Amino acid sequence: MATMTAVEITKPGGPEVLAVTERPMPEAGHGQVVIRVAWAGVNRPDALQRAGLYNPPPTASDLPGLEASGEVVEVGAGVTDLAVGDQVCALLPGGGYAEYVATPAAHCLPVPQGLDLKQAACLPETFFTVWSNVFQRGGLQAGERFLVHGGSSGIGTTAIQLAAHFGARVFATAGSADKCKACLDLGAEAALNYREDDFVAVMRAEGGADLILDMVGGPYIARNIKALADDGRLVQIAFLQGPKAEVNFAQLMTRRLTMTGSTLRPQSDLAKARIAQSLREHVWPLLDAGKVAPVMDSEFPLAEAAQAHARMESSGHIGKIVLKVA
Repeated sequence: MATMTAVEITKPGGPEVLAVTERPMPEAGHGQVVIRVAWAGVNRPDALQRAGLYNPPPTASDLPGLEASGEVVEVGAGVTDLAVGDQVCALLPGGGYAEYVATPAAHCLPVPQGLDLKQAACLPETFFTVWSNVFQRGGLQAGERFLVHGGSSGIGTTAIQLAAHFGARVFATAGSADKCKACLDLGAEAALNYREDDFVAVMRAEGGADLILDMVGGPYIARNIKALADDGRLVQIAFLQGPKAEVNFAQLMTRRLTMTGSTLRPQSDLAKARIAQSLREHVWPLLDAGKVAPVMDSEFPLAEAAQAHARMESSGHIGKIVLKVA
């Protein structure tokens, strides 16, 4: 049996539990392709899975890695719009930390013009997440006030660019002067250092946020509700400070607020395919034209995935961290 090099999670724990291993080569099932991975993106859900807090779906690979770029080397039955040799980036059910990965063909997108495979590997997880939560679920419209927490993260840098491009007034929080400057450079109207500035007071002074994208949770949940304008929407995509909070729900009624949220990985293949199609129509032309682009932080060899995780969990990064596989 043909094998490949991969990085596996040996047991739940810190970055040190990631180890290089040999695994059987994946095969393309119906509707799938196999990609020879050039670059793999590193994301917070990878670290949550490594810590034992985010189990992969039953049919997914147990290897971490939710996005990658590379070349199609095998095409499964029922696939008509991709061919061997095509260069793609793809949203993955798992398995990106490896030389080869299988994924539904409908979750693959072309490498945008002017971007290389390294940059393209950073697109799927963040762009699928931001597009589906900010624009489809959150309904962001031109002229609305949009607040994104963690503005210098992969999610944040993507959300700032897309929201600004589509005409929203963008506000962001970040944890240092350098990170705040990065948010402003990407199109934020204001960047608030959460160690110094009270985002609730700032947003209330502006009339409140029409939409907030949050991945912090915990003590931010009640503060986000206070920061919303009447008829405002809060979209939750992670809980870095915990999923529990004490909230006065009377505000939802009296101010007509909406609280919602989603995770990407457990959604059906069809749901993800629909997001991919919407991205192809509305966002990929912006990438092709150079109007938005991934913000790159650092790269590590596949064998140094543990160092990449340590970098991400230090929160010192601005933008995306990638693993060089090929």
